[in-house]
Amino acid sequence: MYRIALPLVIVGALNWLLVGLFSWDLVAALLGGDATRESSILSRIIYGLVGLSGIALIPTLFRANREPAEGEKA
Repeated sequence: MYRIALPLVIVGALNWLLVGLFSWDLVAALLGGDATRESSILSRIIYGLVGLSGIALIPTLFRANREPAEGEKA
């Protein structure tokens, strides 16, 4: 389940980054919805922070499948 959930969370966060920066919803554009949305500046800041958090988690995708090195916690 973790292997499915983490990529979905990252994609969702990147989508919110696009909403925050450009008011453009990638998921809606791909699935046939209204790709543009009006947002307040505060909500756009929050969306941007969520998106940056998703970018920060991308390396976790690659660490999740490797064995911990000697001395690292499992």
